[in-house]
Amino acid sequence: MKRKSVLMDESAVVRVLVRISHEILEKNKGTEDLVLLGIKRRGVPMAERIRKNICMIEGHDVPCGSLDITLYRDDLTELSPDASVVSSDFPCDIVNKNVILVDDVLFTGRTVRAAIEAILDKGRPKTIQLAVLVDRGHRELPIRADYVGKNVPTSLKEMIEVAFGEVDGETSVYLAE
Repeated sequence: MKRKSVLMDESAVVRVLVRISHEILEKNKGTEDLVLLGIKRRGVPMAERIRKNICMIEGHDVPCGSLDITLYRDDLTELSPDASVVSSDFPCDIVNKNVILVDDVLFTGRTVRAAIEAILDKGRPKTIQLAVLVDRGHRELPIRADYVGKNVPTSLKEMIEVAFGEVDGETSVYLAE
């Protein structure tokens, strides 16, 4: 893949995540019953950054964990009959909580579908809301994000590359082909 352009530099990503943090607080009327779950891999640092923003804005911390959806993917050919999410980190009980599912890019919707199944295996939250840094379109399932950093219409030949300093050593969003 060759990078075509920079869609967001580090300061743009920071601004977008601050805005999303405010939107989450506004929609949920504060931090009560909020739980952030980042989809591994780059949803995790994104969720942690949102958690820090919310803590700075409200003065209250919110539980933040990670979600490994590998065993819930619909493109796996073999699953063990007793498959479970083995490397997820749920910071608390999610029953009757407002779970904010966090991912870097929303594309077909299949990752989000798998994440919802993984969450429901752990209990029934009050709501599941979706926050994404980039929505690139091309949905295959009827899934939409509640909080979107940037809408970027793409062709099927193009890709969105998200980098977070915690994982990649830099923070930015690129359009690649």
